[in-house]
Amino acid sequence: MSVRTRVTVPLRFADGYSATAKVITFTGLADGKEHLALAFGEPATDRVPLVRLHSECLTGDVFGSQRCDCGPQLREAVDRIEQTGGYLLYLRQEGRGIGLYAKLDAYALQEQGLDTYEANRALGHGDDERDYTAAAQMLDVLGVTTVDLLTNNPDKPAALRAAGVEVREVVPTGVYASAANVRYLEAKVEQTRHTIALPLAGRL
Repeated sequence: MSVRTRVTVPLRFADGYSATAKVITFTGLADGKEHLALAFGEPATDRVPLVRLHSECLTGDVFGSQRCDCGPQLREAVDRIEQTGGYLLYLRQEGRGIGLYAKLDAYALQEQGLDTYEANRALGHGDDERDYTAAAQMLDVLGVTTVDLLTNNPDKPAALRAAGVEVREVVPTGVYASAANVRYLEAKVEQTRHTIALPLAGRL
């Protein structure tokens, strides 16, 4: 495993926020996918970097879909990592690992009353098919052995620790609930123990 390319990319989000990322590509990752590491700020050797494992979500990250909270979490992560120094690992694992078309198939089933996990199962998929082996490999190539992890998902720190990465602290992300995604977020809390403090549905 090694770094393939490093390139500086200026970013600008829809709300006007801008940041500069050092985008890093890799060779030899376990799953052969084109994952990216985006370095923000100045990750210092004398402090633990803030790291976000962000799985690709075309509908949320690019088109601003309200059916999930991925886009706002991505925007928040860039802002917070840039302030402290660290890395956003952008992982090509659309739809919790089932792919874009299958995710949209699952959306269709959700419109018939299934929740996000029930829809995956109805299509013959697992609740969450993501694998974080490549993420641990990327951190290893970057020389990162200990992280503060920005996430509400308990599977992510568990996976990194199992791969030999020390997670010093789990830092929760914000809650981005709306009338369009509150059932999705409730399912994440109830079925996969996400640490999301949801507002009362009636207040949305």
